[in-house]
Amino acid sequence: MSLGFDWKEMLTATMVLFAVIDIIGSIPIIVDLRKKVGHIQSEKASIVAAVLMVVFLFVGKELLNLIGIDVNSFAVAGALIIFFLAIEMILGIKLYRDDTPETASIVPIAFPLIAGAGTLTTILSLRAEFEVINIIIAIVLNTIFVFGVLKSSGKIERLFGKNGINVIRKIFGVILLAIAVKLFASNVMGLFQQNL
Repeated sequence: MSLGFDWKEMLTATMVLFAVIDIIGSIPIIVDLRKKVGHIQSEKASIVAAVLMVVFLFVGKELLNLIGIDVNSFAVAGALIIFFLAIEMILGIKLYRDDTPETASIVPIAFPLIAGAGTLTTILSLRAEFEVINIIIAIVLNTIFVFGVLKSSGKIERLFGKNGINVIRKIFGVILLAIAVKLFASNVMGLFQQNL
Protein backbone atom coordinates (compact mmCIF):
# COMPACT_ATOMS: atom_id res chain seq x y z
CA MET A 1 0.00 0.00 0.00
CA SER A 2 1.30 3.47 -0.85
CA LEU A 3 1.33 6.75 1.17
CA GLY A 4 3.89 5.26 3.57
CA PHE A 5 1.40 2.90 5.26
CA ASP A 6 3.12 0.30 7.39
CA TRP A 7 1.38 -2.28 9.63
CA LYS A 8 4.23 -2.39 12.13
CA GLU A 9 4.40 1.42 12.49
CA MET A 10 0.62 1.69 12.77
CA LEU A 11 0.42 -1.02 15.46
CA THR A 12 3.32 0.49 17.43
CA ALA A 13 1.80 3.99 17.25
CA THR A 14 -1.59 2.57 18.31
CA MET A 15 -0.02 0.78 21.31
CA VAL A 16 1.96 3.87 22.35
CA LEU A 17 -1.10 6.14 22.19
CA PHE A 18 -3.23 3.53 23.96
CA ALA A 19 -0.73 3.39 26.82
CA VAL A 20 -0.30 7.19 27.05
CA ILE A 21 -4.02 8.01 26.84
CA ASP A 22 -4.54 5.29 29.50
CA ILE A 23 -8.33 5.32 29.17
CA ILE A 24 -8.54 1.99 31.05
CA GLY A 25 -6.70 3.55 34.00
CA SER A 26 -9.06 6.54 33.82
CA ILE A 27 -12.19 4.39 34.26
CA PRO A 28 -12.48 5.18 38.02
CA ILE A 29 -12.39 8.94 37.20
CA ILE A 30 -15.01 8.47 34.42
CA VAL A 31 -17.28 6.43 36.72
CA ASP A 32 -16.94 9.09 39.41
CA LEU A 33 -17.82 11.84 36.89
CA ARG A 34 -20.84 9.87 35.70
CA LYS A 35 -22.08 9.61 39.31
CA LYS A 36 -21.61 13.35 39.87
CA VAL A 37 -23.21 14.64 36.66
CA GLY A 38 -25.32 11.70 35.50
CA HIS A 39 -24.27 11.74 31.83
CA ILE A 40 -21.03 11.95 29.87
CA GLN A 41 -21.13 13.18 26.27
CA SER A 42 -19.07 10.26 24.92
CA GLU A 43 -19.45 11.14 21.20
CA LYS A 44 -18.53 14.81 21.60
CA ALA A 45 -15.62 14.11 23.98
CA SER A 46 -14.17 11.48 21.61
CA ILE A 47 -14.54 13.65 18.48
CA VAL A 48 -13.03 16.75 20.15
CA ALA A 49 -10.09 14.67 21.45
CA ALA A 50 -9.47 13.16 17.98
CA VAL A 51 -9.60 16.58 16.30
CA LEU A 52 -7.16 17.99 18.88
CA MET A 53 -4.72 15.13 18.27
CA VAL A 54 -4.89 15.33 14.44
CA VAL A 55 -4.55 19.15 14.45
CA PHE A 56 -1.54 18.92 16.77
CA LEU A 57 0.00 16.24 14.53
CA PHE A 58 0.00 18.70 11.59
CA VAL A 59 0.45 22.07 13.33
CA GLY A 60 2.76 20.93 16.15
CA LYS A 61 5.88 20.76 13.96
CA GLU A 62 5.23 24.26 12.56
CA LEU A 63 4.80 25.58 16.12
CA LEU A 64 8.17 24.07 17.01
CA ASN A 65 9.83 25.65 13.96
CA LEU A 66 8.30 28.98 14.95
CA ILE A 67 10.06 28.88 18.34
CA GLY A 68 13.24 27.36 16.90
CA ILE A 69 13.08 23.80 18.27
CA ASP A 70 13.91 20.84 16.02
CA VAL A 71 11.87 17.61 16.04
CA ASN A 72 14.75 15.55 17.52
CA SER A 73 14.97 17.81 20.59
CA PHE A 74 11.21 17.66 21.07
CA ALA A 75 11.19 13.88 20.61
CA VAL A 76 13.86 13.54 23.35
CA ALA A 77 11.74 15.74 25.65
CA GLY A 78 8.68 13.66 24.69
CA ALA A 79 10.57 10.44 25.43
CA LEU A 80 11.33 11.75 28.94
CA ILE A 81 7.65 12.58 29.55
CA ILE A 82 6.62 9.11 28.27
CA PHE A 83 9.30 7.62 30.57
CA PHE A 84 7.82 9.36 33.63
CA LEU A 85 4.26 8.42 32.62
CA ALA A 86 5.42 4.78 32.38
CA ILE A 87 7.08 4.97 35.83
CA GLU A 88 3.78 6.37 37.15
CA MET A 89 1.82 3.48 35.65
CA ILE A 90 4.23 0.78 36.86
CA LEU A 91 4.78 2.07 40.40
CA GLY A 92 1.26 3.46 40.92
CA ILE A 93 2.53 6.90 41.95
CA LYS A 94 1.49 10.38 40.77
CA LEU A 95 4.26 12.48 39.28
CA TYR A 96 2.54 14.04 36.34
CA ARG A 97 -1.26 14.31 36.34
CA ASP A 98 -2.81 16.52 38.98
CA ASP A 99 -5.54 17.98 36.78
CA THR A 100 -8.45 15.66 37.64
CA PRO A 101 -11.61 17.01 36.01
CA GLU A 102 -14.53 17.98 38.23
CA THR A 103 -17.33 18.08 35.63
CA ALA A 104 -18.26 15.85 32.71
CA SER A 105 -18.23 18.55 30.02
CA ILE A 106 -16.20 18.13 26.80
CA VAL A 107 -13.21 20.21 27.95
CA PRO A 108 -12.10 18.18 31.00
CA ILE A 109 -12.69 14.80 29.35
CA ALA A 110 -11.43 15.55 25.84
CA PHE A 111 -8.52 17.74 26.88
CA PRO A 112 -6.89 16.80 30.19
CA LEU A 113 -8.09 13.19 30.24
CA ILE A 114 -7.78 11.96 26.61
CA ALA A 115 -5.75 14.47 24.58
CA GLY A 116 -3.65 15.82 27.44
CA ALA A 117 -0.10 17.16 27.47
CA GLY A 118 1.41 13.66 27.52
CA THR A 119 -0.66 12.54 24.52
CA LEU A 120 0.11 15.65 22.44
CA THR A 121 3.84 15.42 23.24
CA THR A 122 3.78 11.73 22.29
CA ILE A 123 2.10 12.50 18.94
CA LEU A 124 4.92 14.89 18.00
CA SER A 125 7.54 12.43 19.21
CA LEU A 126 5.94 9.72 17.05
CA ARG A 127 6.01 12.07 14.07
CA ALA A 128 9.81 12.15 14.35
CA GLU A 129 9.81 8.36 13.87
CA PHE A 130 6.73 7.33 11.87
CA GLU A 131 4.78 8.23 8.73
CA VAL A 132 1.82 10.59 9.30
CA ILE A 133 -0.74 8.14 7.80
CA ASN A 134 0.17 5.48 10.40
CA ILE A 135 -0.22 7.98 13.27
CA ILE A 136 -3.62 9.16 11.94
CA ILE A 137 -4.86 5.53 11.79
CA ALA A 138 -3.55 5.02 15.35
CA ILE A 139 -5.44 8.16 16.51
CA VAL A 140 -8.67 6.94 14.84
CA LEU A 141 -8.37 3.44 16.36
CA ASN A 142 -7.71 4.88 19.82
CA THR A 143 -10.63 7.31 19.47
CA ILE A 144 -12.98 4.40 18.64
CA PHE A 145 -11.67 2.50 21.68
CA VAL A 146 -11.97 5.60 23.92
CA PHE A 147 -15.57 6.08 22.76
CA GLY A 148 -16.34 2.44 23.61
CA VAL A 149 -14.81 2.79 27.07
CA LEU A 150 -16.65 6.07 27.78
CA LYS A 151 -19.94 4.42 26.74
CA SER A 152 -19.46 1.29 28.85
CA SER A 153 -17.12 2.40 31.68
CA GLY A 154 -19.36 0.98 34.43
CA LYS A 155 -19.52 -2.48 32.82
CA ILE A 156 -15.72 -2.53 32.23
CA GLU A 157 -15.02 -1.60 35.86
CA ARG A 158 -17.31 -4.40 37.07
CA LEU A 159 -15.77 -6.88 34.60
CA PHE A 160 -12.09 -6.27 35.45
CA GLY A 161 -12.40 -4.92 38.98
CA LYS A 162 -9.92 -2.49 40.51
CA ASN A 163 -7.10 -5.08 40.60
CA GLY A 164 -7.62 -6.08 36.96
CA ILE A 165 -7.40 -2.44 35.81
CA ASN A 166 -4.20 -2.00 37.87
CA VAL A 167 -2.62 -5.08 36.24
CA ILE A 168 -3.47 -3.76 32.73
CA ARG A 169 -1.95 -0.36 33.63
CA LYS A 170 1.28 -1.99 34.83
CA ILE A 171 1.61 -4.15 31.68
CA PHE A 172 1.17 -1.12 29.42
CA GLY A 173 3.50 0.85 31.68
CA VAL A 174 6.32 -1.60 30.94
CA ILE A 175 5.59 -1.46 27.18
CA LEU A 176 5.58 2.35 27.37
CA LEU A 177 8.88 2.37 29.26
CA ALA A 178 10.55 0.27 26.54
CA ILE A 179 9.16 2.57 23.82
CA ALA A 180 10.38 5.67 25.70
CA VAL A 181 13.92 4.22 25.87
CA LYS A 182 13.87 3.40 22.13
CA LEU A 183 12.54 6.85 21.22
CA PHE A 184 15.17 8.52 23.42
CA ALA A 185 18.05 6.46 22.02
CA SER A 186 17.18 7.02 18.34
CA ASN A 187 16.63 10.79 18.72
CA VAL A 188 19.63 11.44 20.97
CA MET A 189 21.82 10.05 18.19
CA GLY A 190 20.18 12.52 15.79
CA LEU A 191 20.94 15.40 18.17
CA PHE A 192 24.62 14.43 18.42
CA GLN A 193 24.93 14.14 14.63
CA GLN A 194 23.46 17.65 14.22
CA ASN A 195 25.98 19.13 16.65
CA LEU A 196 29.02 17.46 15.06
